[in-house]
Amino acid sequence: MVRLSGDLDGPRVAVEDSLGRPNGGPARYPPNGEYSQPLLAGESDLDVRSKYQDLLPEHESPRASPGKLAIGFTVTMLVIALGMWVYQPKLHRRGQLAVDTGYVDQSAGVGRLPFMGYNTWNAYWCNINETVVLENARLMKSLGLKDVGYEYVGVDDCYSEKQRSSAGDIVANKERFPSGMKKLTDEIHSLGLKAGIYSDSGWFTCQLYPGSYGNEERDAKLFQEEWGFDLLKYDNCAIPFDSVMKEGMVGKFTRMAKALSDLSKKTGKPQMLFSLCQWGREEPWLWARRLGHSWRTTDDINASWGSITDLLNRNSFISWASDFFGHNDMDMLEVGNGDLTYDEAKSHFTAWALMKSPLVIGTHLQGASKETLEILKNKEIIAINQDPVVGPGITPFRWGINPDWTYNWTHPAQYWSGRSENGTVFMLVSVDRSSCHPLALFLSILPAT
Repeated sequence: MVRLSGDLDGPRVAVEDSLGRPNGGPARYPPNGEYSQPLLAGESDLDVRSKYQDLLPEHESPRASPGKLAIGFTVTMLVIALGMWVYQPKLHRRGQLAVDTGYVDQSAGVGRLPFMGYNTWNAYWCNINETVVLENARLMKSLGLKDVGYEYVGVDDCYSEKQRSSAGDIVANKERFPSGMKKLTDEIHSLGLKAGIYSDSGWFTCQLYPGSYGNEERDAKLFQEEWGFDLLKYDNCAIPFDSVMKEGMVGKFTRMAKALSDLSKKTGKPQMLFSLCQWGREEPWLWARRLGHSWRTTDDINASWGSITDLLNRNSFISWASDFFGHNDMDMLEVGNGDLTYDEAKSHFTAWALMKSPLVIGTHLQGASKETLEILKNKEIIAINQDPVVGPGITPFRWGINPDWTYNWTHPAQYWSGRSENGTVFMLVSVDRSSCHPLALFLSILPAT
């Protein structure tokens, strides 16, 4: 059991990961077995049943033994070996969310699990250069972050010149990256890490540097073949909604997905990991799996507890969408940033990990505290995020303070559960600062799936 929790009047999250109950989508299939799925405008329950029929879980395993109680009110992190005291599950995988893998080549294993790494944006914004990137890459190795699974070092916006070259290529900023991008990726690779780069699906990036719209094939080749990057984060600014471009949101991201796929087929190399950053517009959890390996589900995060509960609330309604080779991206981690307390940061990291979001560090590693590194290197929590057997993350099965399916960013769903290679995972979330009562969960209420 791993219990992460805060003080009695603050946020608390409890997680237990060895109890043996398989998952199958408790947010959509409540304990009484009655079908429950939020409907889109103009959509009937029958429509939803038909659309998601292949996702129905197998109901083979018994309910957890009644009468077991877990209380999340401790202040420190506890790791207690309980063993499999409920039952051993028969592990089976839920159906993939899309039979047609589209432009995503799954043969090389790229993006099968939520990717882990570092990105410059949250900590540095535009104030980046090759020294900053390489310093953090070396710290990922020396601080032991590489050893627990963090793999990608991402260069975000503001790395290029404001104009393309006369040949039409994006050019690395000569002052910030005087050694060039190929030298940068070579050094990152020499550390046993992989390198990530940023671009945009519009005319410009969000900071008004050249975007990739209309240059998808050229830029895909530049990023992977000439510069040596392994991941592309693809943003959503400067969208050309005019007569030139009629594909809409899906179409402009499809352009780059196809370019990356075609390049891989031509070179025989694995595809770049493709991270779509379209801020949840046009419900990407319904279509982005055919294009890339992760998709942003909301607007940007910030280093506040209100932002974290807001994103947790929003993602609670679509948590079913993550599975192997396709993950809801809840945005980069703010652990170590702002005024987050130690307990808030623990809760933030735990929720992101158990919901199978990519885990992307966004703090200054040079000054990272012991507590920050302790959270980021929690092997038990990371193991659930990187589970090689079970693809889906945890989903809510009871909202708690509010009626089920209530949209409330200050009080998101409280009772969550899911399946892992080693048994049941459950999470309790308490954000009711007006109450000093401990939050409790009887295992008998866990949904039987």
